[in-house]
Amino acid sequence: MVNCGSSSLKFDLMVLDDTGLVVTRPVRGEVERIGADATLHAAGTSSTVDRRVEAVDHGHAVRVALEWLREAGYSTAAGIDAVAHRVVHGGARFVDATVVDDDVLQAIDAATALAPLHNRPALAALHASRAVLGPGVPMVAVFDTAFHATMPLHSSQYAIDPELAQRHDIRRYGFHGLAHRSMTERVAALSGVDTQGSRLVTLQLGNGCSAAAVHGGRSVDTSMGLTPLEGLVMGTRSGDVDPSLPAYLAASEHVSVAEVDDWLNTRSGLLGLSGRSRDMRDLLTAAADGDTRSALAVDLFCYRARKVVGAYMAVLGGADAVVFGGGIGEHEPEVRRRVLDGMEWAGVAIDALRNAATTGGREARIDADSSELAVWVVHVDEASVAARDVARVLAATR
Repeated sequence: MVNCGSSSLKFDLMVLDDTGLVVTRPVRGEVERIGADATLHAAGTSSTVDRRVEAVDHGHAVRVALEWLREAGYSTAAGIDAVAHRVVHGGARFVDATVVDDDVLQAIDAATALAPLHNRPALAALHASRAVLGPGVPMVAVFDTAFHATMPLHSSQYAIDPELAQRHDIRRYGFHGLAHRSMTERVAALSGVDTQGSRLVTLQLGNGCSAAAVHGGRSVDTSMGLTPLEGLVMGTRSGDVDPSLPAYLAASEHVSVAEVDDWLNTRSGLLGLSGRSRDMRDLLTAAADGDTRSALAVDLFCYRARKVVGAYMAVLGGADAVVFGGGIGEHEPEVRRRVLDGMEWAGVAIDALRNAATTGGREARIDADSSELAVWVVHVDEASVAARDVARVLAATR
């Protein structure tokens, strides 16, 4: 699987059984800081690498990854059966994983304006993968928006003129779909409770953050919208703001609305609030040392997440579990505590010792024995979700 971030490219080599389940994962790797200072990190069953590489863009990064896999003996072009590509925005057209052809590439490109930081790198990786591996190796696009295509109209539509919305494909698409699916399926596996009968509030908390209300395994609401900017406070993204803010700031600062949009995406969130860092670990340390801006950033982050948890409990008519995933959700007990602090009215209670012990990739329930709702911390595995989709889609084309 190829998973493009704005300045990184993660890749996983996976071996599947006949049902599409991952049997082994011989290699996990990443090309970081794509541009002038790129580095390849990869660990496999028989070889590892950690070195500077030439990767000026995501297309070059794919070539670097595939060349290392070949050199290390993990794969040849003939030995790769398919490549899954995570694509953030599928627009109105794509509601399921799709085998990539020229028409699909054009449609992904058309949605790039709604997620330029993510779709553009994915397109570069797709083109490079096709060029290196040739037409005999199918590429399958797996869309983060697809999981939320089940949202009903009252949660997916904005309160604007329907004709205007339809003309420009404006709706609340939602993102992090692979992550929310992973959390939903992982809780079912760990708890033994069928997803069809569950009501979950899932929280993907990392550099990008979103929440979802999941009923019977299907997304019924989510915090991100037309673009990944809407919703929770994130590493560099503001999340929800007054819709008039971009025009107001553009006029007040004598800049374009596009520049303000860039500020809200790259200079806001935890980084903008703290003036220090987008990394929650840095901010928790700084707040403990008395940095008031860092303390406010952490407080606002947790407060906004708590608001959405309460709202989604109302949407679901109650919940069976709250689920934490993502880099912050999986590794920061203090953030989990603050997000659910004061929610005893909703039947939620965290066990302090269980919460503190659940970090470093450990999966566990962290709710107290008295809690009416389960609280889970699970590892998000987007690659396995994507692999199953690829196996299913390719099987249907045979």
